[in-house]
Amino acid sequence: MTRFQVLSDAQWRLIEPLLPARTGRRGRPFADARTMIEGIAYRYRAGIAWRDLPEAFGPWQTVWTWHRRMAGDGTWDEVLAVLTAQAQAEGLVDWSLAVDSTVTRAHQHATNITRHTGGGSSYTNLTSEPPDHAIGRSRGGLSTKIHQLVDGRGMPLVTLIGPGQGGDAPMLLPLLDQLRVSTAAGQVRTRPEAVMGDKAYSSKAIRAHLRSRKITAVIPEPDNQINNRLRRGSAGGRPPSFDPTAYRGRHVVECRFAKLKQWRALACRYDKLALTYRAAVVLHAVIAWTQLLSDTP
Repeated sequence: MTRFQVLSDAQWRLIEPLLPARTGRRGRPFADARTMIEGIAYRYRAGIAWRDLPEAFGPWQTVWTWHRRMAGDGTWDEVLAVLTAQAQAEGLVDWSLAVDSTVTRAHQHATNITRHTGGGSSYTNLTSEPPDHAIGRSRGGLSTKIHQLVDGRGMPLVTLIGPGQGGDAPMLLPLLDQLRVSTAAGQVRTRPEAVMGDKAYSSKAIRAHLRSRKITAVIPEPDNQINNRLRRGSAGGRPPSFDPTAYRGRHVVECRFAKLKQWRALACRYDKLALTYRAAVVLHAVIAWTQLLSDTP
């Protein structure tokens, strides 16, 4: 099964203790955890139907059941939390964060499900399925947005998804609310040193929130806000501070999305459920952290 393998032995050792294991109770034979995880990753990398999984992974229904259960109970979020805590202990987390979103087209197989549109774009309850299934109608048709907060190296820390027509700015504060990295001292760090975002994140509410938490905002001001401020004269106030040199580091989030979309079933959403689609995005983040922590090229 070498050509189907994503995880090296060193990477697998990092996450194996955190995954479901045999309980010793009688029942159906317990599936091999590594085979199941490799099968889930292969399906999203190849962008195939679950029924088309190679026989090397066993029954496709078993692989799907593993994925659905781990998506519902938040297993991958727990694994990601452990890996980021280890990275923090080793000094590998750069706390100058970057934020952005990317749109993924929803395939027709993902949209033949009853959904309620018109709700808010935030998706903050990570263990429940949103009524609209995070599918909305944007200029490109039915689509989903992946919102990510990454560190200065481009390593993913927080992932939320919402409908494709949803704005970027309303998702920044929910992303920051979900930011929790355990430290070696037994505490939880939730405050970055800086947040880099494009002009879509330039708003008074966002800047005021970051300023209240003593977080440096590396966000350029759009032309319409500049013109409105200048038109008001002295009443318009001073321009917000902006460091163009630091802003060059924002490209790391774009690079992360480029790597994310190398998995075909993430570049185009085939999943009906937002839960399973987001879980696959978090699995991609987990694999990225295992590569860093195991020094896998």
